[in-house]
Amino acid sequence: MREMYLALDFPEWEEARAFIDTHDLYGVPVKVGMELFYREGPLLIEKLKEDGHPIFLDLKLHDIPTTVMKAMKNIARLDVDMVTVHALGGSEMIRKAKEGLMAGSVSDSPKLIAVTMLTSADAKVMNHELRISGDVGNHAAHLAALAHQSGADGAVCSVGEVQKIKKACGLSFLAVTPGIRLKGDSVDDQKRPSTPGNARANGADVLVLGRAVRNAPNPSAAYNKVIEEWNDGNV
Repeated sequence: MREMYLALDFPEWEEARAFIDTHDLYGVPVKVGMELFYREGPLLIEKLKEDGHPIFLDLKLHDIPTTVMKAMKNIARLDVDMVTVHALGGSEMIRKAKEGLMAGSVSDSPKLIAVTMLTSADAKVMNHELRISGDVGNHAAHLAALAHQSGADGAVCSVGEVQKIKKACGLSFLAVTPGIRLKGDSVDDQKRPSTPGNARANGADVLVLGRAVRNAPNPSAAYNKVIEEWNDGNV
């Protein structure tokens, strides 16, 4: 699985649609997060599917297991490609999430992706604010292994953690990597960013493209540049 999901981090559908139309990004895989989904709801997913966009629905569910199961059962009916939960919700919650997806799916079940440590977090945040001791990469690998054992299909992680996660979970376990930046881009609030070539070299499977594309002078060219750097393996 090799996909480049464009993050539609816009406040409303009209703005997202205008961005797609203006920059000729028809049919590209897209990530829909909380901001846009909470405003537009399931009808947004229907519109995107009608236009041929593969969809990564990134809602990062984190609640008691029964609630997550029921929510995932409804989400599965949207027939998206991937959905997320927080691995910190624990093994039972992850298992129930998978159960809900399988129960609600009309065709193939969406891939269940577990968020490990957000790429906006670093060791200072993890050790001192969350009071979780140890190394960020090792903790991300631990959470990924927990998710894998509980039925998840992959994990969201930084590129630097991919190899540890693949070692712990196997090559078929998907590594979904946000925080992708082209050479020379600002890292913004990402503490653990990476280039597309470096992501490929480390074994990433799915890239999530946000500001590197959205804020570029020519977003379509930037999206294609990501693909080019990925294919060239230029780190």
